[in-house]
Amino acid sequence: MSAKWRFKAIRTWYWKPGTDYCTAIVKSLGSRVEDGDVIVVSEKAISTARGNLVDESKVAPGGAASFIAGFWMRRVWGYFLGPLCHLKVRTIEHLRRYPLLEGAQHKQVVLRIAGLLSALKYGSEGGIDVSNLPLRYACLPLHEPSREADRIRSSIGDKLGRRVTVMIADTDSTFSIRSFHFTSRPYPISSIKSFGGFVTYVVGKSLRLRERATPLAVSGSRLSTEDVLNLSELAHHARGSGAGRTIWDAATMFGVEPSEVTWRMLESVDHFPLVLFRLRRDQ
Repeated sequence: MSAKWRFKAIRTWYWKPGTDYCTAIVKSLGSRVEDGDVIVVSEKAISTARGNLVDESKVAPGGAASFIAGFWMRRVWGYFLGPLCHLKVRTIEHLRRYPLLEGAQHKQVVLRIAGLLSALKYGSEGGIDVSNLPLRYACLPLHEPSREADRIRSSIGDKLGRRVTVMIADTDSTFSIRSFHFTSRPYPISSIKSFGGFVTYVVGKSLRLRERATPLAVSGSRLSTEDVLNLSELAHHARGSGAGRTIWDAATMFGVEPSEVTWRMLESVDHFPLVLFRLRRDQ
């Protein structure tokens, strides 16, 4: 698939809440973009810029959230589901020390917004993500990613005069069995089925099914589901993980506790929320 496309991750500044991300995208692309290009944008970056965040430090956890954090995450994920899903040893070690209060507050947010099956997943539950965010903030998923993709494409057309395709993608996993594609992530493109919460994730990971990042919206030219999935996965690898793949990675990078990561720390790291794709001319 990569032989079909040339691609480049585009570095930008960190998009804090209130950032005009359409203007940021136009400025970052500038003269590099051409007609026919595909621009893949990180959903997390857009949602953060929109201020679609929850301060989990202000959440009072209930009994169910406390049980999930204290028993389900530490015991079930730490000793059974983690190894079953072939998670990295370091991730399993973190799960066995899953924070009780902070974890329960996070799970309470997930229960309220995404439901029980999502809360029983170990990370990015229902598209709710805490990586590459400061303090105790969690980023919520976009409910209308197609509208955002249309808006970005229109901005590129109006300001740069280029006809492009804009995709919005998330790093959460879509699994594939031949032409059947499924994910636990809400709001994927229509050809990907979304269901099952942690069950879907466990099935896909334990069976080692083909796994790619999840496309949420496509605005512009019509691309096949395979192309969209492949572009999402290529973009995921091209842009890297910013301050770290998990909140634990970010804390280790900065030498602080997870709840002590600040906006300024995150601004000091290179961020690549955009990946520009161009078909090779011999295709």
